[in-house]
Amino acid sequence: MKDKVILAYSGGLDTTAIIPWLKENYDYEVICCCIDVGQGNELDGLEERAKYSGAEKLYILDVVDEFCDDYIVPCVQANAVYENKYLLGTSMARPLIAKKLVEIARKENAVAICHGATGKGNDQVRFELGIKALAPDLKIIAPWRCSDTWKMSSREDEIKYCEAHGIKLPFSTDSSYSRDRNLWHISHEGLELEDPANAPNYEHLLVLGTYPEHAPDEGETISLSFEQGVPVALNGEKMKVSEIIKKLNAIGGKHGIGIVDIVENRVVGMKSRGVYETPGGTILLEAHAQLEELIHDRDTFAFKKIVSARFADLVYEGKWFTPLREDLEAFIKTSQKYVTGEVKVKLYKGNIIKQGTTSPYSLYSESLASFTTGDLYDHHDAEGFINLFGLSLKVRAMIGAQKIDE
Repeated sequence: MKDKVILAYSGGLDTTAIIPWLKENYDYEVICCCIDVGQGNELDGLEERAKYSGAEKLYILDVVDEFCDDYIVPCVQANAVYENKYLLGTSMARPLIAKKLVEIARKENAVAICHGATGKGNDQVRFELGIKALAPDLKIIAPWRCSDTWKMSSREDEIKYCEAHGIKLPFSTDSSYSRDRNLWHISHEGLELEDPANAPNYEHLLVLGTYPEHAPDEGETISLSFEQGVPVALNGEKMKVSEIIKKLNAIGGKHGIGIVDIVENRVVGMKSRGVYETPGGTILLEAHAQLEELIHDRDTFAFKKIVSARFADLVYEGKWFTPLREDLEAFIKTSQKYVTGEVKVKLYKGNIIKQGTTSPYSLYSESLASFTTGDLYDHHDAEGFINLFGLSLKVRAMIGAQKIDE
């Protein structure tokens, strides 16, 4: 019997061309595995296409809820954003995909896992770190790095290769954006975006949303409810996280929310430019942050910013299955014990505008914050505090003045 290889299969041109390439160069039995993290209609016709291309079998695994509950929620609780802009849509999904590929590899007794990520991108790092952490014995095949046998460098090359192997597929040679989509977001790279001097062609580019100037002239107010940092209801209606994100994507997309144009620093050392659409995720993160600022004390609030940045870096780098990320998540979960309440926001032409936040655990005290004197605070107490808080500054200034006089 032939050895088996598990191919991370999206159904696109790249991974379709990889099927005959694997059989030709490795003499493997190819088993395709598509992990459904919310790609929508991109999965239509996959089974027929995979088998027509030479695959022995195709698995399609619906892991949308697992993606939301075990990967998205921890990132929301962490307020994890890479380089202040990127909401980690692709980064969060890759470790889950790697995990499922390993599970299928064990089920099928496969000897290798193959992915179609290029040699310049982050995804090769994320896939392979996940596989190495979970199954260090499995061989990893990355065709785009196999320069001796992978001779294709364009869509035209891949289509010709498929045709030469008797595979006729509904792919055109038209250039388009390189996109990655899941329930959380969609990313766009390529074409005019490759030159940072160019403005994005939003009329052609956007999939989930509307450019803010074309959004409705009337705003829309919504409410989000959280329990221990987990979103549990939208506009008072209880629902699971995946349903909340779906509905927020539709609402936020309509109002031009969550469109980000970023030049980011890739793990492999180069800068890349992309446009991300994350309408629902942007609303969730903003609402969660508004709730935390009401609840966390000053020290926790400050330290969590540090943790959030490091957590985001680890997720971006593909280090999901690492002790540090797990330890940081433990702190984050503890910090969410009292992050319960309701956040109201108004969505208007790309903006998320506060409309009020409430929580039974709010540390905000109107009597303390007001200008009137209450039982817990005496204005005169501030004088002694300032004297002690600024003592080192005063001593330093006095010594400096003394030295000048000398």
